[in-house]
Amino acid sequence: MSLDPSLIEDPYEFQKLLGFEIEDWSEDYARFRLPITDKLGNRYGIPHGGVYATLIDTVMGFAACYTGDPETRRLAMTLSLNVNYLAQPKGTVLIAEGRRTGGGRKSVFAEASIIDDTGVTVATGTGVFRYRST
Repeated sequence: MSLDPSLIEDPYEFQKLLGFEIEDWSEDYARFRLPITDKLGNRYGIPHGGVYATLIDTVMGFAACYTGDPETRRLAMTLSLNVNYLAQPKGTVLIAEGRRTGGGRKSVFAEASIIDDTGVTVATGTGVFRYRST
């Protein structure tokens, strides 16, 4: 894994609130990391489903928007998001990986998975995104 430091954007407020960070970003691929903390828990003490949905949405969007040039940012908005909740995490860190799977000039398709640091797959998802005009 390698991440060009010039591509790392300042965290936005919601990202700061949840605490996830980008670990890797390249053509058609992105990877984020999120330590599991009590503030992410639902009433059962496990990460809230919205945490998984946010990670899946974000990592797919980044995978779809890579340009490799910090001066040329590409942004996309989510048109459709599907999340499958598969298991409870056993570890202490969530790792989300997203991949662009297709698309064209204006719309793009992606898929993502979230595992924990013990290798348990906790969620998967797919999405459709539309590139925003600048």
